[in-house]
Amino acid sequence: MPRTVVALGGNALTKPGGEHDWAEAVERMRLTAGSLAQVVKDGHELVVTHGNGPQVGAALRQNEIAEREVPARPLAILNAETEGQLGLLIAQELAPALRRAGVPRTVLAMVTLVEVRPGDRAFKRPTKPIGRFYTEAEARLFRKRASWAMSFDGARGGWRRLVPSPVPVAWVEGEAVRRLFDAGIGRQVVLVAGGGGGVPVVRRRDGRLEPVDAVVDKDLTSALIAEVVGAETLVIVTDVPAVAVGFQKSWERWLGEVTSRELGRLLAQGEFGAGSMAPKVEAALQFLRRGGRRVIITDIPSLRRGLRGEAGTRISAR
Repeated sequence: MPRTVVALGGNALTKPGGEHDWAEAVERMRLTAGSLAQVVKDGHELVVTHGNGPQVGAALRQNEIAEREVPARPLAILNAETEGQLGLLIAQELAPALRRAGVPRTVLAMVTLVEVRPGDRAFKRPTKPIGRFYTEAEARLFRKRASWAMSFDGARGGWRRLVPSPVPVAWVEGEAVRRLFDAGIGRQVVLVAGGGGGVPVVRRRDGRLEPVDAVVDKDLTSALIAEVVGAETLVIVTDVPAVAVGFQKSWERWLGEVTSRELGRLLAQGEFGAGSMAPKVEAALQFLRRGGRRVIITDIPSLRRGLRGEAGTRISAR
């Protein structure tokens, strides 16, 4: 059975312009779960990863509102909380979808620890915006009181908190999970892991792993997980059906079959947005450089056809 990692993002979990409440999340995941179940029915051993941006942003806001009565939790803990929250959501919708498809599996959701380097330059230069938008007065207050790095978003007229986004270098539970898959657990279980990029940890001199306040890019973590479990294919799910050159311009061109060499050239030319498609392309190229066979970038409606080579952007290791 081919082993496949599907990285969920975008409208797989939230509705653009929606309320972002729990009922909406359940509705969106229910739609997504049907497509994932069909992937298993088609014979794939499946690992699901996912983002957590809106959820961790909401948790940060809850921290702010309640901090006079309830001690605020560190960002690393909020990462773990939202990974567990979304793992539950995926499990509660995917398990019945699998039964309806006639391929019952246990959906196993795990809180994932991802090791990053203490000396990663991201800790000195935070670049990842998270949470809500702040006024200039609020930004000054948080810079002074909490030593936050802040950035002004001119398009939206507000300030946002910046946190480090270090590169994932190791999946702490990965070796054990790989052994389980090699022993055949993928025929019984759909694993949900790497939510929100995982909980970033650094290894201290005494060997102890310590959570750190950062956000690891979920697509880079997905590429790492795919590499460790020996997946043949990494699917990066987004809210568009494929990768485009000249996106939303008069010369827009959607990419179908493309080599990693050609995609790397387009990335170097600045064809892809830094906060949108570029991280997905970088993760795709990383997976292929490290032995992966193919990457598909597409949306949920096109997922099954993408795996059949009929839709999406399909990137080969050449």
